[in-house]
This record gives sequence, structure tokens and C-alpha cells, in this order.
Amino acid sequence: MKCPYCNHEETEVLETRDSEDLAVTRRRRTCTKCEKRFTTYERLESVPITVIKKDERRETFDREKLKRGIVHSSGKTTVKAEDIDRIVDEVERELIGGESVEVTSKKIGELVAKRLKKLDKVAYIRFASVFRSFVDVEDFEREVKKLL
Repeated sequence: MKCPYCNHEETEVLETRDSEDLAVTRRRRTCTKCEKRFTTYERLESVPITVIKKDERRETFDREKLKRGIVHSSGKTTVKAEDIDRIVDEVERELIGGESVEVTSKKIGELVAKRLKKLDKVAYIRFASVFRSFVDVEDFEREVKKLL
């Protein structure tokens, strides 16, 4: 494993932890050269999930892209980084465990929205506004009324 700070190729593992569902292994490492610490995550590589976009384009599922979208909608809310990581992990597990290797972006949006709705209403509304393509204030108003 290369050090992300100095690119030195020798590091030492200080601590290893498995997630509750044993799907991810977290390793705390230190560089033998610059002595800085960093964390790596190990996941089982699986069959890639193909996302079918609204315009029928297809692209490979990208957990980092999903995470960025959730982070963006959760800015200045009570949603913590751990919550976002948990949502991404849960959604990815559900997609991998599904019946098909192809899934619509709408389905992914629904899975995230369901979890955000339970966690933080503001983050949910922000996410829904992009996911459901709100075009005017009335769209926001309808969604907020559903929450109340």
C-alpha cells in the first residue's frame, strides 16, 4: 500500500476492524518513511452494477458519485459523515443483493430518499429536489406537505 502523503511503498497496519456485516475491512496504517497515518478500506469486489439513467444511457454504479450527491444534499444539516457512509453501504448492498445487475437511477434515488427521510427532513427535501427534478416552488410545497 502506497502512502497517500509521500508515495512510499512500505506501510504498517496499526489496527484492523471489520464492519458489523463483515462486508468491509477498515485498516489504520502508518507510513514507515514519513510516519503519517491514514485509513484504507477493503471491500469484496463484485459484479459491477449498471445504472440506467433517465435518458436511457447506461453507466457503471459509482459509490463515490452517490456519496457526493448525498454529501451535497446534507450540507449544513445534522447528517454525519458516518450516516452518509452507512447509507451508501446499505444502498450498495441492496443493489448487489438484487435480482438484476441493471438498476434504474430512479430506484437508487428512492433507496437513498427513504433513508434520508428517516434521518433528516431538510437533507431529504434537498435530495428529492434533484432526484425528482423539481421545477418550481409548487413541487417543493407538495413534497413538504407530504412530510407534515
